[in-house]
Amino acid sequence: MQKVKMENIGGEVVKEDDRYTVVDNRFGKTLVLSSTFLTAGKSTTGHSHAGQEEVYMFVMGQGQMEIDNELFDVDEGDIVCVNEGEFHRVHNTTDVGMLFICVFEGHRTH
Repeated sequence: MQKVKMENIGGEVVKEDDRYTVVDNRFGKTLVLSSTFLTAGKSTTGHSHAGQEEVYMFVMGQGQMEIDNELFDVDEGDIVCVNEGEFHRVHNTTDVGMLFICVFEGHRTH
């Protein structure tokens, strides 16, 4: 059993630049718990996965999620499920930081 706080999932920084800081915490046999702090006005790179689904949980801030060619608003407390193969990207459309957590199986492919 592993218990973490939404604001600090533990793990290690796997990506960091002027857009975001990404922290991954591997647990169990196959799952990864990942948090991203997205800087104001920035967007993630965007990607898709063959054979990998993801669940996004928005903890702080607001913005937009892009799945394939559809944009929709996301806010604190929202959960978005991404099917395998769908292109997805998060946009912080505000002037404050945004925090979201993602859960996926396997290993980081992006």
